[in-house]
Amino acid sequence: MNGNRSRIILHIDMNAFYCSVHAAEEPDIYKGKPTAVAGSVELRKGIVVTSSYEARSRGVRTGMTVRQATTACPELIVIAPNFDLYRRYSKAFMRIAGNYTPLVEAVSIDECYLDITGSGQFGQPLEIAEEIRRRVRAELSLPCSIGVAPNKLLAKMASDMRKPDAITVLRRRDVPQLLWDKPCQTLYGIGKKTADKLLRMNIRTIGQLAASNEKWLVERFGVYGSWMKRAANGIDDSPVEPIREAAKSIGHTTTLPADLTTREQYRTVLLNLADQTTRRMRRQAMICSTVQITIRDPDMKTITRAAKLDVPTDSTDDVYREACALMDRHWKEGRPVRLLGVTLQGLSAKSETPVQLDLFHYREAPRKEELNKVMDRLRDKYGESAVLTAGMLSDDPSALIRNTKVRGTSLQTDFLREREPGDSDDD
Repeated sequence: MNGNRSRIILHIDMNAFYCSVHAAEEPDIYKGKPTAVAGSVELRKGIVVTSSYEARSRGVRTGMTVRQATTACPELIVIAPNFDLYRRYSKAFMRIAGNYTPLVEAVSIDECYLDITGSGQFGQPLEIAEEIRRRVRAELSLPCSIGVAPNKLLAKMASDMRKPDAITVLRRRDVPQLLWDKPCQTLYGIGKKTADKLLRMNIRTIGQLAASNEKWLVERFGVYGSWMKRAANGIDDSPVEPIREAAKSIGHTTTLPADLTTREQYRTVLLNLADQTTRRMRRQAMICSTVQITIRDPDMKTITRAAKLDVPTDSTDDVYREACALMDRHWKEGRPVRLLGVTLQGLSAKSETPVQLDLFHYREAPRKEELNKVMDRLRDKYGESAVLTAGMLSDDPSALIRNTKVRGTSLQTDFLREREPGDSDDD
């Protein structure tokens, strides 16, 4: 790497991405209208995930309930999320970015960094940024903001300065004039708790943070204190990394359409969450060693509880059983629940992880693994709704096999027999 002063980094941030995608897909219905994407369109406790700029100008904000949003903006059009559609558009704008450099780091579904230091054949940095912005608009009908800077931190800050559909340059020499009079929390990477702690230390602005004694900051924040001082001065050495590290966790949460209060209701939701997360994990050929659940009540109080598994697993019913046990231990039945989540942690490659099984699990594991493979292949072929599991609602693990339904037909145990020579492998 050549050092900060010689690098040229772009940060591309898609504006109101989910709503913009719907407007691109169905402009006659959504373009130029106040829209919001919410987890539950019809029900009172659906949460707004994002909103169009037209909706934001009328007071709609992320985190509002659908009821609050439609009160603020009666003409609001609320849209159910379509993540397959969002992923398709995400891949499309990433492909456009990749035309100008192989150094593209996707940090979320709607933003990425580009290192265009070696991309002079495509023009000057502003010309490249403008060409990308123009192509995303012309080819995908999507707006984006692009920050141009000598490092990732300033590129991210720059893309946030002007929205939507704009290009902003932020150089290190501009930092004192443009950033130092702003509150510390404005600096990307500093959250509210850290900003509050800095405020108690009489450090109110980014400029005051930049001038603070580094040793003093390290004494109070550890190595993070050193990072904060460098960031406040516009310094960031982190490279653009096109190859992401393997996921350290896989999780899914759902905001419930109505408050749940019974054990049976909890378990139905946990079953669905366990199914979704383990299926994603199996796609990556990983197994987990820890299961974590997230619970939120109607007052927005949130807790997380986790347990380490005796044996690492990729099995839905193992994860489901542990999630239920955590719920039973840490949440009193009858107490209302607004949101539930399941996160799988301690991930490792299945092929590289030794698993020691007891006699019971040794006999059960091959059948369970074959069942998972069959169910995954059926879903790959016929769609996610092709297989509906009911058996895990029982405490009997074998009920999973007995009660699994495939398009209305029982998946009998003999379907999982060892194949004879010449048997077809088709589903």
